[in-house]
Amino acid sequence: MSVKNTKSVIQFLVLLGIGILLIWLSIRKITPSQKQEIFTAFRTADYFWVVLSMIIAFFSHFLRAFRWNYLLEPLGYKTNLVNANCHVIVGYLANYGIPRMGEVSRCALAAKYDKVPFEIAFGTVITERIVDFFVFTLIFAFTLLVQFKELIGLANKLVFNPLKSRLSGISESPVKMLVVAAIILACVGAFFFLRRKFANLLKGKLGVVVKGLAEGIGSIRKMKKPVQFIILSILIWASYFYSLYACLFAIKGTSHLGQAECLTLLLFGTFGVIFSPGGLGAYPFIVGGILMTTFGIDEVSSFALPWLSWTSQFILILSLSIFVLPLYNRKKNVVS
Repeated sequence: MSVKNTKSVIQFLVLLGIGILLIWLSIRKITPSQKQEIFTAFRTADYFWVVLSMIIAFFSHFLRAFRWNYLLEPLGYKTNLVNANCHVIVGYLANYGIPRMGEVSRCALAAKYDKVPFEIAFGTVITERIVDFFVFTLIFAFTLLVQFKELIGLANKLVFNPLKSRLSGISESPVKMLVVAAIILACVGAFFFLRRKFANLLKGKLGVVVKGLAEGIGSIRKMKKPVQFIILSILIWASYFYSLYACLFAIKGTSHLGQAECLTLLLFGTFGVIFSPGGLGAYPFIVGGILMTTFGIDEVSSFALPWLSWTSQFILILSLSIFVLPLYNRKKNVVS
């Protein structure tokens, strides 16, 4: 096994371990009677809303695939719309294995079946992520505006109070202060030491790759329809929001929550998807915790809702990848 493959396996095992740990933390305090209540909550859930949530989620994937060509066309490339959906869906499935592997697999498929150079495709995907981060920042700002009291209380409990306690402990210990100063100096020194080496790498093969990435990222400046691209970006995140919002009505204990509360769940749930493969463990742990500590939802509903939302999305991605996409690409072997 190569060093690269070994690192990928180690990364996967570590992230999978984190997901399993969070699952264990979620269920370890559940009593037998609560388990029965949770099974009842799943059994009596209104699955009309779950199916609607999955349809909206699929719409978000379609919009992402459709938006991709707005970045590729100015560079002289284009993917077949159905193919683009294939690449996006398979990319989402890959993310359940190793986070961010989906972007790599999507670009590899586009290079193989749509003749889009990998570096350029990857550059456009980075551009997508930059735009998504910008929209996510707007969502954060809007959520802070409408849920200020709840978010500040949560931040004080989880971030500021523990940080204040840690900093006060460091300030009272000269040894700890020296260790922190040494770490900062080491980071600064490493930056200046590696800067020259990185500059030399840019002159070789890496430079060609970086040039392709830069061209892909720069595609946003050459876009012919920027307004449509912005609208699509907003619609993608709106689909994420309403997919989760529809799921709230499936569980009786969360059906009374409104769009403001859903914004908070979307915000923190997104972090959960980043932290572990496809959000395994992390998404239900974070969303369930927010439901209980911030909105006072009972423990059973707080456990059932995020798992119902996460599982339905996983089933959607898995079913599309295993059944629908191979049928369309049965002569191309796109999905492997």
